[in-house]
Amino acid sequence: MVLNPTMAAATSELQPQANAAMKTVVAVTPLLGSLLVPLAVPLLMVRVSVGAGVLAAVLLSCLWFAAMLRTSELPSHG
Repeated sequence: MVLNPTMAAATSELQPQANAAMKTVVAVTPLLGSLLVPLAVPLLMVRVSVGAGVLAAVLLSCLWFAAMLRTSELPSHG
């Protein structure tokens, strides 16, 4: 049931752009994490300290894991 037909038309027009943007995020998330973590951690260990590298590894890995879960494409049940 649509209460406001103009609002339904506006959201249906935005849907293809939102889907395209989400597909880009889904595709880039694994690539970004797999490149960023191995580059950032050794650089921090060499330039700052080993502790900073370990902290970056933990934080970046947790953020990457959360982003991967958030952007995962699971099949629908039903």
